[in-house]
Amino acid sequence: MTVTDRSPAPTPPLPQPSSWQRIVAAARNLWRQLTSMRTALVLLFLLAVAAIPGALLPQRNLNAGKVDEYIAARPVLGPLLDRLELFDVFASFWFTAIYALLMISLIGCLLPRLREHLRALRSAPVAVPRNLSRLPHHHQGFLETPVDATGAQVQTMLRGWRTLTRTDDDGNQEISAEKGYLREAGNLVFHFSLVGLLVAVATGRLLGYEGAVIVIADGGPGFCNTSPAVYDSFRAGTATDGTGLDPFCLRVEDFSADYLDNGQAEMFTSNISYQSGEDLGTDRWQQHRLRVNEPLRLGNERVYLTGHGYAPRFTVTFPDGQSRTETLQFAPQDATTFLSSGAMRFDPPGGTYPDPDERRRNQIALEGLFAPTAAFDGTLLTSVFPDMRDPAVAIDIYKGDTGLDTGIPQSIFTLNSEMINQGRLVKQARVNLRPGESTTLADGTSVRFDGAEEFAYLQVSHDPAQNWVLVFAITMMGGLLASLVIKRRRIWVRLRPDGTGTAVELGGLARTDQAGWGSEFTTICQRLLPDIPLPAQKDR
Repeated sequence: MTVTDRSPAPTPPLPQPSSWQRIVAAARNLWRQLTSMRTALVLLFLLAVAAIPGALLPQRNLNAGKVDEYIAARPVLGPLLDRLELFDVFASFWFTAIYALLMISLIGCLLPRLREHLRALRSAPVAVPRNLSRLPHHHQGFLETPVDATGAQVQTMLRGWRTLTRTDDDGNQEISAEKGYLREAGNLVFHFSLVGLLVAVATGRLLGYEGAVIVIADGGPGFCNTSPAVYDSFRAGTATDGTGLDPFCLRVEDFSADYLDNGQAEMFTSNISYQSGEDLGTDRWQQHRLRVNEPLRLGNERVYLTGHGYAPRFTVTFPDGQSRTETLQFAPQDATTFLSSGAMRFDPPGGTYPDPDERRRNQIALEGLFAPTAAFDGTLLTSVFPDMRDPAVAIDIYKGDTGLDTGIPQSIFTLNSEMINQGRLVKQARVNLRPGESTTLADGTSVRFDGAEEFAYLQVSHDPAQNWVLVFAITMMGGLLASLVIKRRRIWVRLRPDGTGTAVELGGLARTDQAGWGSEFTTICQRLLPDIPLPAQKDR
């Protein structure tokens, strides 16, 4: 007897994907996750969260001094935050990574949606549903006109809608109409404008620059935008080295500040003269009134008035009768009263001390406070109002090597403490002076306080993409408004011959909103069937 093996044949093993196929599959899944709308929303939220430290912590590109003070005051936390680039948030690698991933995610989300929208524009309206009575909007009635005439009347009323007329198997005429495609178009315009705005801002950061400079008013030398060296602080974009600046020259003719009775600044105004283009190198100067948030625009350059302060003027007369006069800005220490601090260094004129070492030992340095409206508590100076009504200074006078010949960079607001500690700068006197008053040192050197001038703090910003930022911001708002106001809706009409007339049945549906989409459906029904009362519409 023969025994037959009826067990199923073994299933051959499935082919295993190769390493290359696994890599491609992983990359495809990663791309799908990255280009999902959920990921784009998460990245947008992360970008907003990542920008918070930029508002809470001092930023190095805006005020490097504040960053140094913050780190010095927090010896443990400060260096850690610095390593995390939280003092350069908008130039940090992690902020740039979120920014780039957001743009890639948005583009990956929007391109398929754009294809779907274009496909929907080319496709025919959806056929009439079999049971119109189940739709949120429904109405029916009878007209004593033939089907063809009723269809022509419906087409007239639906002018502006995308319509398509069909005839079903029973000989009924069916009209499909759609409207509101601009809703999705507005949505796409909003999101593509958001991408464009991000690209424009990034382009401005790459190709732009910002420089801040203090300019003395009332006859000060002004400055020319020819090199980063003319600025007190300068930040160039990643793709900009600071060369090839658009040239222009500017000087501050005067400065005025309006204050409330409590000392709060109300408005800053400065009349300036400038040269640009063909005026450079000539005696032609253009006039402009500069105010806060009202910049001077020169092509892609904008000149902002961001602040002001005071620059005391001192005259030092050396024992041989030669003198030097200098006007230099002091840094405001109190934003309410503008009590300011600063330092000055005076090198003896040529011939006063023929020997270089002797000349270096007889340099004069000043360091102290300036009060625009002075008040004294004994010999202690303070300021009680920010306007210059009764100016005075309290200064320490030093003699010795100020470090002018060392080539080592020094702060213009403080003296080098190492020079003082080493005895190379020796204090000679501490005095309080009002304009016109002077003091004489033991060797006959005289130091006179001549008064003070106001200075304007100007910021020059170059952004080649600023016009595109405005364009994309406007289109974003337009697209958002269209996506919120316009509603995608459909109407179907079935016309059935009934004796000498036509039985009319209408149905309406809003695709992306609640069932109610205004009075348009009701208006169409009343125009087509004026004698038939409308039933209450269903809630969706």
